[in-house]
Amino acid sequence: MSRRSLLRALGAGAAGAALAGCGVPAAFVEPGERAGRDSSDTDHTLHFANWPLYIDTDDDDESKRPTLDAFSRRTGISVTYTEEINDNDEFFGKISPALMNRQQTGRDLIVISDWMAARFVRLGWVQEMDRAKQPNVAKYLDPQLRTPAFDEGRLHSVPWQSGITGIAYNRKKLGREIRSTGELWADDLRGRVTLLSGLDESFALLMQGDGVDITRWTADDFHTMCEKVEKRVRSKHIRRFTGNDYIKDLATGDVLACQAYSGDVIQLQADNPDIEFVVPEEGAELWAESLMIPNLARHKRNAERLIDHYYDPEVAAELAAWVNYVCPVPAARDVLASSKDEETAALAEDPLIFPDDAMRERLAIARDITSEERMDFAKKWNGIVGL
Repeated sequence: MSRRSLLRALGAGAAGAALAGCGVPAAFVEPGERAGRDSSDTDHTLHFANWPLYIDTDDDDESKRPTLDAFSRRTGISVTYTEEINDNDEFFGKISPALMNRQQTGRDLIVISDWMAARFVRLGWVQEMDRAKQPNVAKYLDPQLRTPAFDEGRLHSVPWQSGITGIAYNRKKLGREIRSTGELWADDLRGRVTLLSGLDESFALLMQGDGVDITRWTADDFHTMCEKVEKRVRSKHIRRFTGNDYIKDLATGDVLACQAYSGDVIQLQADNPDIEFVVPEEGAELWAESLMIPNLARHKRNAERLIDHYYDPEVAAELAAWVNYVCPVPAARDVLASSKDEETAALAEDPLIFPDDAMRERLAIARDITSEERMDFAKKWNGIVGL
C-alpha cells in the first residue's frame, strides 16, 4: 500500500458529506478548545499512529524499531506504535467523529499527507506545537518545507518524510531519455503511459507540464489540464490510471513511462537499473507527509519530544537509510556520508533522498485544493479517471 493515498471517490464524498451534514461551522474547533489536560509529566507514554513500512526495523527482529527504541531508552517514554493508516480518507473517517465532537481520538501523534493535513488545520483539529521545546526542528527542518500555504510557519505540522512526484521510465526499453512532462505524449509512448488516479497526487505535475506555477494555480488552470488529459484518454494514449500498482507495470515493461514517487523508484532501481526517475525541466511537486498532534491529546509534550528526536541528524539519517524518501533534515546527509558502510554512504549522494541545488530549483509545493473547490474538482477528475 502506498504511503501516498489514492483519492477515492467514496472516501472524498463521504468525508465531505459528513462535514456537510454537521455543518462545517459546527465541525470547526476554536483555538481555546483544542488543548486537553496534558499528562506527560506523570504518564510517560505515547500513542503514535503511522503508515505501514514507514519506520526502520531491526534486520533480525522486525518487531524492534531501533530509532523508536532509542527514544524510549533516552527519555523513559514508552511508545505504542500502530501501523493503522492505510489511506488518508479512510483514516479521516475513523477519527473525524471524535474530533468534530470535541472528544479524544486516543492518539497523541499521527502522520498524514499534507493535502489532508490542510483539512485538519482548516477545521482546527490539531494543536499548535511549542517550537521552543523542539530545538532540532527549529534548527534542522528543510527550509523548502518550512512554509506550506496550509500551515504558515509549520506551527501545526512537521514533515515526517518528504518526496517528489515526477516521471519514471524504462530507458533501455524506450531507447531514449525523457526530460520533460510533454515527452510523455510522444507517439512512441501511445498506450504505454500511466498517470496516478488520485487527484491530489496527480494534478500538480500535469499542470507544471503546461507551464503553470503550482504555488498559485487557478480553476482555469485545472480545467485546462483536465481537458488535455481527457483528450489523451479518448485517444488511448494513456493506458490507465493507477495507484501504487504502477510499480508492477513499469517493472514488467507493460508501461514504459509513468507518474511516480521518488521513494518507490529507488526500490525499483535496486532490481532494475534501467528504471530512471526524472524531475522534469518544467518542474515537479515536492510533497510531505507530516506529524500532527490531534486535539485533546493526553501526551502532547511527549509527542513534541518524539518529533524533536527524529530531527536529530543522527536519528534522521538512520530513518532515511531505511525508508529512502526525501529526508526533511538536510543535515542528515553528512551523517550518512561519513558512514564506513559503502552502501550507506552512497545514499548521501542520491538526489532522490537529498536533492541537489539544481533539482531543488525545479521543485515546488502545490497550493492546496480548497474545501470550496474540492467537491467539483474531485467530481470532474474522478469522471475522467473512472472512479
